[in-house]
Amino acid sequence: MKRALLSVSDKTGLEAFAVGLIAQGFELVSTGGTFKTLQAAGLQVKYISEVTGFPEILEGRVKTLHPNVHGGILAKRTDEHLAELEAQNIKPIDLVCVNLYPFRATVTKADVTLSDALENIDIGGPTMIRAAAKNFPSVWVVVYPSDYSLVLEKINSDDQTFRQQLAFKAFSHTASYDAAITQYLGDDELLPIEKPLELSRIKTLRYGENPHQQAALYRQGNSSGAVLDAKVLAGKEMGFNNYADADAAWLLVSEFSFPACVAVKHANPCGVALSDNAKTAWERARDADTLSVYGGVVALNQPVTLEVAMSTKGTFLEVLIAPSIQADALEWFKTKKPDLRVLEAGSAKFGNLELKPISGGFLAQDRDARVWSDLCPEVVTEVQPTTQQWLDLEFAWYVGKHARSNNVVLAKDGVTVGLGAGAVSRIWAAERAISNAADRANGAVLSSEAFFPFDDVVRVAAAAGVKAIIQPGGAKRDPDVIAAANELGIAMVFTGSRHFKH
Repeated sequence: MKRALLSVSDKTGLEAFAVGLIAQGFELVSTGGTFKTLQAAGLQVKYISEVTGFPEILEGRVKTLHPNVHGGILAKRTDEHLAELEAQNIKPIDLVCVNLYPFRATVTKADVTLSDALENIDIGGPTMIRAAAKNFPSVWVVVYPSDYSLVLEKINSDDQTFRQQLAFKAFSHTASYDAAITQYLGDDELLPIEKPLELSRIKTLRYGENPHQQAALYRQGNSSGAVLDAKVLAGKEMGFNNYADADAAWLLVSEFSFPACVAVKHANPCGVALSDNAKTAWERARDADTLSVYGGVVALNQPVTLEVAMSTKGTFLEVLIAPSIQADALEWFKTKKPDLRVLEAGSAKFGNLELKPISGGFLAQDRDARVWSDLCPEVVTEVQPTTQQWLDLEFAWYVGKHARSNNVVLAKDGVTVGLGAGAVSRIWAAERAISNAADRANGAVLSSEAFFPFDDVVRVAAAAGVKAIIQPGGAKRDPDVIAAANELGIAMVFTGSRHFKH
């Protein structure tokens, strides 16, 4: 008789799977809560101690770590191995169905203690899974309830490809589990010698950045994100670029405490505005660059009312995300903009580690979480910024933090009037921003995320009517740049802090 060992934390579909295995001629062996569940269902099942001939000890910490279990799992189905099992009076185990203690769920509880976490580190479970996965040509290994029905269909076949797929899932399951434990125990260490990543797929996407690329959305560990966990209330299915752009828009709009709106195109802000209400903030952001906002992604940090929704009429957008969408506004979107993806932002809780892929690996760093209050801005010119210019310099500095380098941002009265981002030359970024602003550059402030190696940007800005500039400072020719600003009557502020975004 074939033998199956069942020991699961997630008991979804367990009873039906066990009934199916019995029907296929399997004897069932089980442990703890799984045994009680199967016994309560009226199924014939052996307790693990009957197999090991040894009681559970150490409050259940040791119950499956025994040669009668692991010998039965690890034995190849060769004459030599089977004879050795028979000599030791060990019966083969032909199927192992195990999933693990809920470690992730435990450590995310507000009142979790280290003792709680340690008790929820499964030892016997991963050992059985790995043993069965190692011996997958001879032993079925099942970790996901979603595979139960297909396993029952194929149980009498010798489909080695399918068995290998199950083994892959098994090792992925234990690797992800170990990564969760590693993250919890080493949470204080940002850049350790080894850094396992725990990624769980949320959904597959239609395609990636381009239609010929495969793509999926993953969660890292127990992290949550405003876009990752957003509720899609209306519109078409979210795609790869929609997620990327919506996340970029949300991260920027979340920098502001005032009502704000951010429009993003290809991960770069194209219109950003502050106001005293969401509707005006949206209208100002839209009007900042009506050409680029077409087909863009918009984020607001205020609830969307019907009035706000109706003000988007006439502008084609791909995604709109906000903290909440009022019911009448949602109905308007569904009727008037059926293709618009309308998102209600989820809660965000993620670590400080930021990864950037390169061929064959990753670069890792802590996130650029610097805020304005961390700075000690220094006025280095004879002309001092006005009160309004200080507000606009702070606003433009935040926008530059989220725009691709090289970037130059022009702002006036709490709205971007010109943006030059992703340029290979700083003067080109400045010229693009000034060209985009046109007459609106007159009286604006200018922000650069990096220092000026020459005074050319200052002179171009002054010719367009820019009145104040903020930049990190720290270039060899800073004295020349400051002298040019003084000559042209422009206020200049050094932050001593840059934020490149490549």
